[in-house]
Amino acid sequence: MIELRNVAYSYGGADLFTDLSLVLAPGSFHFLTGPSGSGKTTLMKLLYAELLPTAGEVTIFGQSTRSMTRDAVAAAREKVGFVHQDCQFLDHLTLAQNVMLPLAVAGRQAEAQGNIGELLAWVGLRQQADQLPPSLSGGERQRAALARAVVISPEVVLADEPTGNIDWEMSQRLLTLLVELNKMGRAVLVATHDLNLIRAAKSQVAARVLRLANRRLTSAGADL
Repeated sequence: MIELRNVAYSYGGADLFTDLSLVLAPGSFHFLTGPSGSGKTTLMKLLYAELLPTAGEVTIFGQSTRSMTRDAVAAAREKVGFVHQDCQFLDHLTLAQNVMLPLAVAGRQAEAQGNIGELLAWVGLRQQADQLPPSLSGGERQRAALARAVVISPEVVLADEPTGNIDWEMSQRLLTLLVELNKMGRAVLVATHDLNLIRAAKSQVAARVLRLANRRLTSAGADL
């Protein structure tokens, strides 16, 4: 569904990474690790067509991001749910309205009316549907961000440090939701520093662990 072939990305005249290849196939689960500044967020932006590679090729659902029109990028993004590290919400809208925003942008708002309650129940937020974002806890915001990412029924879910600002119990709940999505056939890629989260996931799902460091992407050791 999404593939990187011999991709490089340069920033400020220097290579952030080079000769990077990756395939996100249907039903696959990947963790992306690596030191701060190694380029994990940049890599995820390449997968989302927010950035273009300096060299190599990124294809999303069979289309090269270099040749995609703005409309083609928008259509591809309807198949990719992105949970950002710093999840932002419109504070004047309720939680339910924020979660439905991707459908509104895509002109599919009518679809949300019958499904929003079920989706919020799935992430454990049905009771918070009418609350405004400032009243939500960190864990509630992260689960709301996941609900917003999957409201469009994406084929791929990308999550950038989704558990970075929440406690272990809430991290486990979020992981359970991501594993459930994967078992529904979605490809999932999670960027994280949390090795305990990776260990917990590997007892539930066949996850591949990748490490981005020294400008290269490699398979992480079995000791993880």
